[in-house]
Amino acid sequence: MPQSHHSHSGQFCKHAVGALEEVVLEAIRQGFDTYGLTEHVPRYRSEDLYPEEVGVPIESLRAQFDAFLTEAHRLKDKYSDKITLPVGLETEFITETDMDQLDALLAASGDRVEYLVGSVHHVHAIPIDFDKATFERSLGSFSSGDSSTSLNEHDQMEAFLCSYLDAQYELMRRFRPEIIGHFDLCRLYNPALRFADYPAAFERVRRNVRFAVEYGALFELNAAAFRKGWDAAYPGEDVVQIVLEEGGRFALSDDSHGPHAVGLNYHRLPEYARRVGISELWTLERPQTRTHQNAGGRWLVPRKISDPWINHPFWNRTKRQDDE
Repeated sequence: MPQSHHSHSGQFCKHAVGALEEVVLEAIRQGFDTYGLTEHVPRYRSEDLYPEEVGVPIESLRAQFDAFLTEAHRLKDKYSDKITLPVGLETEFITETDMDQLDALLAASGDRVEYLVGSVHHVHAIPIDFDKATFERSLGSFSSGDSSTSLNEHDQMEAFLCSYLDAQYELMRRFRPEIIGHFDLCRLYNPALRFADYPAAFERVRRNVRFAVEYGALFELNAAAFRKGWDAAYPGEDVVQIVLEEGGRFALSDDSHGPHAVGLNYHRLPEYARRVGISELWTLERPQTRTHQNAGGRWLVPRKISDPWINHPFWNRTKRQDDE
């Protein structure tokens, strides 16, 4: 204890900082026993590059991802006596091309990709978590532009949410990711939004949760939402309640983007878990013997953290550090 299943480094992600080994060493210093090394999959169109990537040849992103896998497995072996480092990736679903290319990447990578963090960061091929203005552009893409037929604000938001949730469902259906990444990123800039106010979206939330539970996914309790100004982790309380009602299970993630963010705001997770009724946590592990693959055709399987996780000394230590 503790664990994280979702991380990045500046070595392989231009909106992060620090070397991957620095991230690993910080996780060891803080006492993590499991720290998932994940990176964004390559993008395949120049228009999907972020501003900090302008000038980067699009074909170099695949080589960068392959270099990530090589370095992650080197670190996994080097520090195996100190920490467990499962190696995975974080998905992108911008267009159908990303889905087809992910199929090809997984086939080429084989067992080097041990698990997937299934995330969606775009709606109508426009980023929804880059900044508020870009989010508004994505939301605005659901307006017809014709004043006689344009959607009102409620219907526009509902169409946006449904598109996000449909993409998430398609991603899960095709690849069965072991971890569902920041389930409700679609309301990043509207944390007070409640899905129950948007009936079509609410139905899709339950559909997606039920599907993920049925094939055995874990939902990440992602502390990055705190640094985005939320008073909650991802997912928010209304989604947590649906996950619990459907028998879903949670795993911790810091979604760090460099050594400075390893375990950031983890001291706030126990209180949030108590508030929303999460009493169990799970992690991914490789079984000692390979008897059967998981639903995604990979080998990591969920394991329940020994109870009571919330009393582990790590949580008292992080709280004291915050008080200081």
